[in-house]
Amino acid sequence: MSYPRVSAVIATIGSRPELLRTAVTSIFNQDYPGHLEVVVSYDHVEIDSLSDLEVPVNRSLLTVQNTHVSGLAGGRNTGIETATGELVGFCDDDDFWFTSKISRQVELWQQRPDAVAVSSGITVRSGGKDIVRLAPETASFDDFLVSRITEIHPSAMLYRRADLVEGGRIGAVDELLPASYGEDYDLLLRATRHGEVYSVQEPLVLVLWDRPSFFAGKWQNIAAGLTYLLQKFPEFERTPKGTARIAGQVAFVHAALGNRSQALAYAQSTLRRNPLQLRAWAALPVAWGLISPDILLKAVEKTGRGL
Repeated sequence: MSYPRVSAVIATIGSRPELLRTAVTSIFNQDYPGHLEVVVSYDHVEIDSLSDLEVPVNRSLLTVQNTHVSGLAGGRNTGIETATGELVGFCDDDDFWFTSKISRQVELWQQRPDAVAVSSGITVRSGGKDIVRLAPETASFDDFLVSRITEIHPSAMLYRRADLVEGGRIGAVDELLPASYGEDYDLLLRATRHGEVYSVQEPLVLVLWDRPSFFAGKWQNIAAGLTYLLQKFPEFERTPKGTARIAGQVAFVHAALGNRSQALAYAQSTLRRNPLQLRAWAALPVAWGLISPDILLKAVEKTGRGL
């Protein structure tokens, strides 16, 4: 078995220094015998060199300034450009890689060299509970049209770096996405036009939901990002269930923003495509002011799921 050089990219705004150090340390502590490089991309804020961390043998650490547009997409693109690994993985600055993540993923990729990317299951910590969410063994472009498949989390992803640079078959992270919302989903859709995502059938990443999300309460950015994705991928129109899922999300977001007429219009459009789409039904009481959107979101997140 060969051990390709792997780079882990962490894009950060520097607001969670303790969690960031935990994330970096979890990457250093991988049982992977090959070289692991951590690239921390700071989004137009002062760089923390992380010099207090001890860098083990066969590991390296680079801290760089985001030279692209501000936001998660630009930060990740800066990290990808800086990385020297054959493979590139992402880790959010408040997540944690379990010890065997990279070794298990590289092993699977060598068994399935046709994979366009490799993921894994996750453990979601929400409401003081740990919830295991296993990703499907394989996921195709059509699968992602129907569902975001949230078990395939950005912090679990591993790509070929050559695919993600300018001119690569997938291309860079889309910096035109409003506020970078949905950039990971966009990347998965573009990637699976070239092959399937394979996932290790184990939870190899701890995802912390017991903290405020970067997008918490930023409903306008969420609505703009989802609308952008619907327009970018006309293939959604061939999957009424997938279109209804995103339209239902947009309905809920407009309801949260107090845009009652738009929320009701999107909810009606959603339910015509899929009468069982719960997001559209949830948007209705929010639009009429009967319940707070935050109360509904917190209830859903306790199950290890999101909007």
